[in-house]
Amino acid sequence: MGNLTGAPRGTQDILPANSYKWRYVERVVAEEAKAFGYREIRTPAFEHTELFSRSVGEGTDVVQKEMYTFSDRGGRSITLKPEGTAGVVRALLEHGSFNEPLPIKSFYITPCFRYEKPQAGRMREFHQFGVEAFGSSSPLIDAETIFLGQSILSRLGITDVSLQINSIGCPACRAKYREVLQEFLTSRKEMLCDTCLGRLDKNPMRILDCKNPDCAEVAKDAPHILDYLCKECQEHFEGVKGALDTLGVSYTINPKIVRGLDYYTRTVFEFTTASIGSQGAVCGGGRYDRLVEELGGPSIPALGFGMGLERLILLMECNNCAFEEEAPCDIYIGSMGEAPAQIAAKMAASLRSEFGVYAECDLMGRSVKAQMKYANKIGARFSAVVGETELEQKKITIKNMVSGETREMTLDKDFIEHLADFMAYEQLYNSCEDMEKRFQTTFQDKEPKP
Repeated sequence: MGNLTGAPRGTQDILPANSYKWRYVERVVAEEAKAFGYREIRTPAFEHTELFSRSVGEGTDVVQKEMYTFSDRGGRSITLKPEGTAGVVRALLEHGSFNEPLPIKSFYITPCFRYEKPQAGRMREFHQFGVEAFGSSSPLIDAETIFLGQSILSRLGITDVSLQINSIGCPACRAKYREVLQEFLTSRKEMLCDTCLGRLDKNPMRILDCKNPDCAEVAKDAPHILDYLCKECQEHFEGVKGALDTLGVSYTINPKIVRGLDYYTRTVFEFTTASIGSQGAVCGGGRYDRLVEELGGPSIPALGFGMGLERLILLMECNNCAFEEEAPCDIYIGSMGEAPAQIAAKMAASLRSEFGVYAECDLMGRSVKAQMKYANKIGARFSAVVGETELEQKKITIKNMVSGETREMTLDKDFIEHLADFMAYEQLYNSCEDMEKRFQTTFQDKEPKP
């Protein structure tokens, strides 16, 4: 029997102490996507296996080696999704969404599953943010999509990345290139790894992306796809580069970028970094103009990209990027005695439901001293203690846990509203005071000297 106290290999628990990082990143990527006109789509965690074998490609490592595939109780072959694009296309086809005005822009945040060797930034269960845009063949949308990726990385504070782009052409010009490449690689096949020997007949372009040092040495002198693009693909790639130049997006042309899935055409790109070891691709994507048609739909051009959230967060940590922490507890309402404890619980409930205040009260039967220690530990901005005396005198003291200042308030029917207003005012006042101090610090050394 396996170890029931440990998570399965290649998975991880995201504990409360770190989950705020995930919520921050998820909020940022969603907000940026929405600013570019993308709307959220959610698809199942598993699909019929045929969907991925048809879209991703029978000859890819993903289909051959990495998919979690099983038969359900009805004997159907089911696969945990290894990537997000195929499920989005399936969903839009199933629900007739391609009849809507184009372009259709969708984004998602979803778990994905691939059986591979776990390492930093690469898990067997990982989480992917992705965008998919359908309906436009213009190079402008290629550039806009790449610009969205850069905008997300920039907003998260990630600067140690570089953009690499390439065009792998359309099926027509790629067929000519495939013949030339296959001839070149066949003449050097004794230098290829076993995996690439298997790719030689099925998908020779994937050899260009192999990380094996011997294969990389062979690929260094391989012919470039850019030299074999047809006129239309060449013009499209020039249009993408021109649009990126207009947007001020820096890039490097890398003819070795081919991406690992069969459905890509024309533009492919990656944002890479050297900060997280060998798993340097932080964002990758490109065009897949034939995918919708191959899955039974109309001929609709499309493109998108995916970002692994694990890698994003790892890169942010390596670069000491700031994660926006969630607001601490607004007020902790302590109590002394059974009746006061119920009143404290009612006060906390009213603050939450009526004013959206993050309020906590004692649920452990602690002493007042222990309750105040707990209030400090959770970072409560204010605290108050309800006892028999407070109930009799109908007065309660509110303490600012940062400054130590106190204020007495009357326990009347408007107390909750007054308390909420007071806390809001204090927060605004302190914010303004902090801003004034920062302003003075910024300019105090810039006064003209006598």
